Order: sequence, then C-alpha cells, then structure tokens
Amino acid sequence: MKLAIDIMGGDNAPIAILDGVRLALENPAFDGSLQLYGDAKVIEQYFDTHKISKSRCTIHPTTQIIGFDEHPTAAIRAKKDSSIVRAIRAVAEGEADCVVSAGSTGALLTGATLIIKRQAGVLRPALSSMLPTMAGGRVLLLDCGANADSKPEYIAQFARMGHAYMRQFCHIESPKVALLSNGTEAEKGSELIKAAHELLKADTLLNFQGNTEARDLLAGHADVIVADGFSGNIALKASEGAAAGVMGLLKTALSSSLRAKLGAALAMPALRGMKRSMDYTEYGGGALLGVRGGVLKVHGSAQGKTFAYAILQAVELCRSGVVGAIGELLRGHAD
Repeated sequence: MKLAIDIMGGDNAPIAILDGVRLALENPAFDGSLQLYGDAKVIEQYFDTHKISKSRCTIHPTTQIIGFDEHPTAAIRAKKDSSIVRAIRAVAEGEADCVVSAGSTGALLTGATLIIKRQAGVLRPALSSMLPTMAGGRVLLLDCGANADSKPEYIAQFARMGHAYMRQFCHIESPKVALLSNGTEAEKGSELIKAAHELLKADTLLNFQGNTEARDLLAGHADVIVADGFSGNIALKASEGAAAGVMGLLKTALSSSLRAKLGAALAMPALRGMKRSMDYTEYGGGALLGVRGGVLKVHGSAQGKTFAYAILQAVELCRSGVVGAIGELLRGHAD
C-alpha cells in the first residue's frame, strides 16, 4: 500500500505531520510505504534527529505551500509544485493509492476533483466523517462540507456512497441510512430536504430510516447520516465543540476540591475510556468519496497522534475496496 503524505499541510506542519509519520512507522499494524512531499531538508533532518529508517519512505522535494487563506482553484493552478498538489497528482497518476493531508480543505477537495477526477456517474464528491456513537458503535456523516450548495439528487447519491462505505469498511450488510433535518417527520425540513427525503424513500437499495435531528447524531440509531454540505459541516463542528466542552467542564469539576480529586482518581479508568470515545482526534481523518482514488482529509489542527491514526485509516480505506465499490454501485445506478 502506497500513501502520498502532504508534509507541509496543517496548522502544526511540518513537525506534527512528521511526528505522525514516525508513529505510524513504529506501529506494527502499518505495513505500507510512504511517499513524503515537502521540504526535503526538514524531512531529512527530522529523520536523522529521530533516527528513523527511510527504508519504507521516499522523499519528494517540493518548493511551494498552499495556505488556508488562499483561493483553492487559483492556488491549485498556480502552485503546481506545492506539497498538496504533488501528493494529489501521485494518486491521479497511479503512483500512490491514497493521499493524506491536514492542509487546506478547499485545496484538497478542489485538487482531488480536478486532478484525480470524479468517478463515472458521480454528480458531486462528498466529504465524510466517522463519528463515535453513544452505543459504542460508529456513524458515517456525509456531506461534511464539500458542497455548501446541494441538490436533492446529490444527497440521494451521498446516501448510496455512504451505504457502500459502511458495507465495505465496517462490514454492515444493510446499513441504516437517515437524513439530517430539523424534525423526524417526513414533512419537516427545507424544500431541499423534503425533496431529498422522497428520493431516499424511493431508493429500494437503501435501508432508509427517515429523518433524524442533530441532537440524535451520535445516538446510534443510524449507520449513515446524509446531509447537504452546509448543514453537515455545522453538525460536525458542533458535535466536536460539544465534546470538547463537556470534557473541559468535567476536568474543571473534578479538580475543584479534594473530594472531587479523590473521586476522579477512583473513576480514572472509566474517564479515560469516556475521553477516548468522545475525542475526535482518535478517529483520524475524513474520506472524500466519489473520486477515482483514495483521499483522506485530516483535521487542520492535528497533532502527531491524530495523523498517525489517519495513516492507518488510509491503509484500511484502500484495502477495503471502498473506491471500487462506490464506482460500481453508481455506474450501475446511472445505467
């Protein structure tokens, strides 16, 4: 398995990304190879300082970086020697199976669409995110921001892509699919959501459960939750913020007095498990579904641990055959 790594993308790049590379290489579960795109001197120095073997890595020097504040399309066209564009191109040209980046979301999505290109029959690619549920399982949310403006047909396709993803990646034979809305009743929602509801209900492939509200995002009632990119992105960020807020309040409360500290010490194993289940950094990155190769977007603020998880997730993504399964399903639907 060959992964193209954007070393220069992210708030904490390049060191946090290189920390992730090191942790992944040290993990016995990782048996792939890495193509590292970025400042060669920085990469070489890091490897020498940390005494890391380069036997499973190839360094590809780049001279440009695309910032978070740059216009995605203009930057992709102007900065062809940027680390993110070179990594994307490696997947497009068959030199790598998946690109992993914590850089500009817009640049990654635009580059993947323009360079790797959409799969046959795909109207719009969708950014997905795997989230933990209260029941101890996982739910796939898409679209999480690739398409701020959607159409009912896009959302219907997102559901099919999510269906294929959960079958291949999580081995769920008939994933439960729900539509994010402001009420569970079929008649609730905007005109877009109501039209999408009718399309989802009519799709005999899907195990459609109807509408779900944002408060039930992590309840575990569905395996796939589909949304327009605007609503999905807000729901994702709100859930991340709520989880961080709860953990912050809990930490403050448990350190407020001697009695609280003693109780915290006794409950520490359970609290650690709770933190792991709520911490989005434990879940790597979000896959861009609907393009001809593997694309994994990692949170821009990712530290080494998160990026290492993303590398391992990218290997699983490629091995699962998700890209091929989505292509086959949507080609058949288009026919």
